[in-house]
Formats: sequence, C-alpha cells, structure tokens
Amino acid sequence: MALSALSKRARDLRATIDDANYRYHVLDDPQISDADYDAMLRELLDLELAHPELATPDSPTRRVGGTPAAGFPPYVHARPMLSLANAFGADELRAFDARVRKLGGIDGDVAYTCELKIDGLAVSLRYEDGALTAGGTRGDGSTGEDVTANLRTIRSIPLALRAPGARKKVPRRIDVRGEAYMRKSDFARLNAGREERGEAPFANPRNAAAGGIRQLDPKATAERRLSFYAYAVGEIDAAAPPRSQHELLAYLKALGFRVNEHAHAVPSIDGVIDFVARWEDTRDALDYEIDGVVIKVDDLALQAKLGSSGKDPRWAIAFKFRAREARTKLLDITVSVGRTGVLNPNAVLEPVRIGGTTVANATLHNLDYIRANDIRIGDVVTVIRAGDVIPRVVGPVLSERKGNPPEYAMPSHCPVCGADVDHPEGEPMARCTNASCPAQLVERVRHFCSRGAMDIEGVGDQLSASLVDSGLVRDVSDVYALDVEKLLALPRMAEKSASNVLAAIEASKKRGLARLLNGLGIRFVGTQNAAILAGDFGSIDALAKATEDELVRSEGIGVEIARSVVLFFAQEPNRVMIARLKKAGVDTRAPLRPREPAGALAGKTFVLTGTLPTLTRDEASELIVAAGGKISGSVSKKTDYVVAGDEAGSKLAKAEQLEIPILEEAGLRALLD
Repeated sequence: MALSALSKRARDLRATIDDANYRYHVLDDPQISDADYDAMLRELLDLELAHPELATPDSPTRRVGGTPAAGFPPYVHARPMLSLANAFGADELRAFDARVRKLGGIDGDVAYTCELKIDGLAVSLRYEDGALTAGGTRGDGSTGEDVTANLRTIRSIPLALRAPGARKKVPRRIDVRGEAYMRKSDFARLNAGREERGEAPFANPRNAAAGGIRQLDPKATAERRLSFYAYAVGEIDAAAPPRSQHELLAYLKALGFRVNEHAHAVPSIDGVIDFVARWEDTRDALDYEIDGVVIKVDDLALQAKLGSSGKDPRWAIAFKFRAREARTKLLDITVSVGRTGVLNPNAVLEPVRIGGTTVANATLHNLDYIRANDIRIGDVVTVIRAGDVIPRVVGPVLSERKGNPPEYAMPSHCPVCGADVDHPEGEPMARCTNASCPAQLVERVRHFCSRGAMDIEGVGDQLSASLVDSGLVRDVSDVYALDVEKLLALPRMAEKSASNVLAAIEASKKRGLARLLNGLGIRFVGTQNAAILAGDFGSIDALAKATEDELVRSEGIGVEIARSVVLFFAQEPNRVMIARLKKAGVDTRAPLRPREPAGALAGKTFVLTGTLPTLTRDEASELIVAAGGKISGSVSKKTDYVVAGDEAGSKLAKAEQLEIPILEEAGLRALLD
C-alpha cells in the first residue's frame, strides 16, 4: 500500500478512536465494542511502529484515557495512571512472560499476581495522615476530573484509614488506585426503577457506574449504590511499604479497603494461563461484570526495574476474554440518525440469548463494515457481546445463506428529513446535511448557543431540549423569534430567567461571522477553520457561493472541508435558515484579511491550557488566528508559545520541559498589541 494511503488510514483510525474515547469517557455513550476499539488501536499502533513518520504527538496510541469532562475541576495525579496492553491468548501471555524475563535479566520463572479485570471506572484516592482528602478519575492519565464529593458517597471507600496491624501507623501519604463499579444486582434494581418512571434503562453496569461518578449532584451518585475495589497505589509515603503485589493487596485490605477476594499469586506463567482459563468459564457466577484478568509481576522491585513503555507498564498486561456470541437470523436493517447527523445502520434480529441477555438489535457500524463482512438481510449471522456494550453482528454464516440476497445500500437521503446524505469516498460514516433535521436538532441548538459559538447564556442541554420538544425551535434561526410569552410557556421557566435568555439572544447577534460559522455545525468547521473562512471570504453570502477550488485556496482548508462546506450551502433548508438569521439581524460579516499570513502573530503556533482570567479558550483562539497565528492541541518542539491560565495541566509541564516560552493572558495581549 502506498504511503499516502497508509497516512490516510492512520488519520481515519485516529479520528475514529478519538471519537470513541470521547463517547466512552466523556459522554458515557459508547458506540463500538471493546473488541473493535482494541483492534483499531492495535492496527494504528502497528502502522506507527512500521512507519514512524505517520505518528503524531496527539495520537491515541500515546494517550491513556479520555478527555476530562466539563463541570469538574482538574485532578492532577502525583504519578501517571497508566493503561495496560492487551493479550488475547496463551501465546501472547507467554510472549509477555518472555519479555519480562529478558528485560529483567531472569533465567527462571517469574511469579505473578492475577486479578480479575472488573468492568468499571478507574479512580484514584488521595489520603493524607489517614484521611481522604481528594479523589479523581483517570482522565488522560496525568489529569482527570476531581470527583471527591461523589467518591465519598461510595460506602466501600473508607473516609479514614485503619492502622495496618497493632504497631504500624497509617501511611503519611498514599494514593490508592482502584475500580468504581456497579454490581449486577444493583444494576437490575436501578434499571427497574428507571423503567417504572418511564426513563430509558442504562445499557450496562459500566456505563451506569461511569455516569454515576460524573453526576454533578453527589446525591445522584449515592442513589446508584456504587462499589469499589482497590488494586494499586501511586505515590506512597509509609514506614514499611509492601514489597510484592500480593503483599500490597493485603496491606490495602488492612488499611480498610475492599480488595478482590479472587486475586491470586502464582509461581509462573503456567499458573497465569490456568487462572485465566478457569475464570473465562465461570465469570457469569459473579455479581459484577469482568472482561478479563490483569496479570502483574508480583515483585514490586522488579516492577520498578522494568518500568513502562509509553502509556503501558512493562510489568503488567490485561488478558481479554473472548466475546460472548450466538447465531440468529438478520430480519432487517434499519437506519437511525444520531444527534450529530451520522446515519447508523442497525440490525433487527430474531431474538436470541447471549450471556444471559435477550438480544433483538445490534449495531452494524457503517456501510463499509456491512460490505466488508458481506452482511445481507435474511442471513443467519453471528452476533457477539464484547464487554457487554452494544451487541455487534460479526458476519454471516455463509453455509446457511439461501439464494443470492442483494447487497445492502445505505439511503442517499436522510430517513428522518429527506435531505442529501454526505458520504465522502473512503469515509466510513454517512451524515445528514440538513442543519434543521429533527433527529439532530437538539444537539445543533445546544451547540449553536454554546460559549464557543454564539454564546447565548442560559440555553444549555435542558432548555435546548425543551425548545425543540415544544416546537418553538425547528432550526437555529427560530431562536431569534423567541419572546417572553413563548419562553414562559416552557416548564420551570420564570420571568427573570426568560428576560436573561432574551438579553443573551439579542447580544449574540453581534458575535460575527466566525462564531456563526462555528455555531452552524458544518462538518469539519470548528473554531479555527471558521475563523479562517470568515477572514478569507468576509461574508456568509460570499462563502455560500464559493466553489471547492476557491475554498481550498484558504490555508488549512483541504478538499474534504471544502466539499463539506459546499454541500452544506447546497441544501435548501440551510439556505432558508441563513436567510432567516440575516433577517433577524444576526451579523453575517467579517473583516477580510490578506491571504498571506499577516499580523503580530504571523506564522506562530500556540497551545492553550488552563483557564484564562477574562478570555475563554475559543475567544483566545479567535484573537490568535485573526492575528495570523495558528492553534495546536498538543505541545511539541514546533510550538512557539504556550498560553497558560489557572489550573493548567500536563501541557504546561511539557512546555517547561521543552523550554518553550510560556505566556499568561497579559503576555498574549502584549503580543497582540
């Protein structure tokens, strides 16, 4: 395969993995199975190892988890919370053991501790002089979300440590790592209550646990009855710390933590292989979900010697169980439209039991997946539940296919609104191009009113949903037709709140073209590309008339972005919506700028981190781009400046390490002036 094709494949994998990370770790709304995610991550890692020039600083192979969610302050880990490489068979476990012995300089057997891999959310707990002082999620491994108040509601997390033994004292400082999870029995109780109240049930215990930890109200967390198992420490300051992993588990238990009762130390890799085989067959007997076994070198001194490679420790590995599967008939393929306009093909199945659950629907991902696996309506298909996420159709049982059923074709028009579907060649996802599509309207209204777009304070998730559900808003231009009477008809809307919202709507008319373009939700047009297009075309009318050739002349605007912009303005509902925005008095113009980079920051690359005193991150980005600068999401040797505010994270540390100039907001304004 040509290097250009490999480069495109790497970009596609990174984009899909990043989206999966965001949905899993931030939205708690996974759309792909663990097995698919692992396969994509492994393919990307193999590509980058074979072709180092394809690797990027922000590649998901160099990350541990997802982006910290908004709404919580950052939690900075004293030591990174690493993730684990995966093994899928006995041969890979023996290869892991061979690497450990080689790197450790050991001729004989290595002892390991085997721990059940509980399906929940990894968290860290900080204790000082025996008292719980803080707790956070793993996040990106360096910085997570500070969810201390929520973690305090979990009864299996001690608020104060016990002294481990008659003459021993509690550690002066210790970071305890473990898994917050939900038992199957508590999950069944929770879903039964939701169904009684007419609410949608949760997909699985893991999502219910992750969502519970991220509740802004700790009372909501407490209602989920979460549990916790401790399994590791980060930083520890104690008189006589443990010397092995199995001693560490006993030490944590003595401190008052619950540790998994099935953890077991074995003298060699043969014991590991026996352990994983036994638990793969008996996992359904547990009252909590497990998706594998974590294998750790037992000797902590040897762990320290082995160290880590990137995001993975060399002294541990996760053995992943095989997915549960069954065969059934594919009755039909239906298409739903997600909140971002993506068309999702779904399998309608003859109901079948898999792992104790009746499955009647499963994901088919996209048309490329259907075609690559030759899946056709009427086939007997193999269905798996990997990690107990959404069931997935693996492929047909060709020996049972009858006749020659036709290949499946995705609709060329949105099944909800009838607009054209955008499905670029080589792209896995097809999307509805109508900004007024009812299936994605709530998300579009919320985004349009968000701080990075038109900044209409008071219009968040709940009010966006109420405006759409009530029929008051059928596209974002209807926001400007709202009045006090209409708003007061909505639930939980008081007169003062209505007045504040209307004042924010009026103020938003002056945000300018760049903010408007970002708010319209055109595919690939975020803050930076919106600022580029606004400066290069000067008005929304000029942009709407632009051809693909004219668009790609703008720096940073490629063929895919240009095609997306042209297709957006080609849709009649979008043109009508824009005409209504102009009629409402929304500013659709911007000052034209020279095509060549000009201004105080011409050619300079900036990275933003932390919270600035008076500027939002999007406002700072707009000022930098307007002055000829560029915005990057990661710090590298090519970065010219890092702009750091309060609670800056790991990007600040990396900038200091690379000796990159660091600016506060005042310093940025000085450069701009």
